[in-house]
Amino acid sequence: MKTRIKGEINRMELRLPAISVNEGIARAAVAGFCAQLAPDATELSDIKCAVSEAVTNCIVHAYAGRPGVCYITVVLLEGRVVRISVRDNGCGIADVRRAREPLFTTGDTDERSGMGFTVMENFMDRLTVRSRLGKGTLVLMSKEIGRSRQGE
Repeated sequence: MKTRIKGEINRMELRLPAISVNEGIARAAVAGFCAQLAPDATELSDIKCAVSEAVTNCIVHAYAGRPGVCYITVVLLEGRVVRISVRDNGCGIADVRRAREPLFTTGDTDERSGMGFTVMENFMDRLTVRSRLGKGTLVLMSKEIGRSRQGE
């Protein structure tokens, strides 16, 4: 178990082979874990979509068809904040700034839209991407649950 983060209430860590069938498993597991914060349907859908995009990036781009692992950590923090990290030990991203531009893709343009990071950024409150060529990529996302309902 890693060192606790300040304000940490609960933590889940997953280690899944980077294969397409595991995208749905990651999505469902993260959603189930986040349910303890009682998100509304929109918040839960946003989290599931962002996780789906991050894990899909790991599966499709990180390992270039060779075996690999997708590491997912979900931390629930005081203040009803969920923090999600998706990490791989793959090829890395040469230019993170460019990769975060809408419609940019290194994949097959007939199958890839290049909107993964844009989707993550729009559905979560915060997105950070760190990558090193030949070492892998870390995607950190966070969302405050109930923020849209405050003051109702």
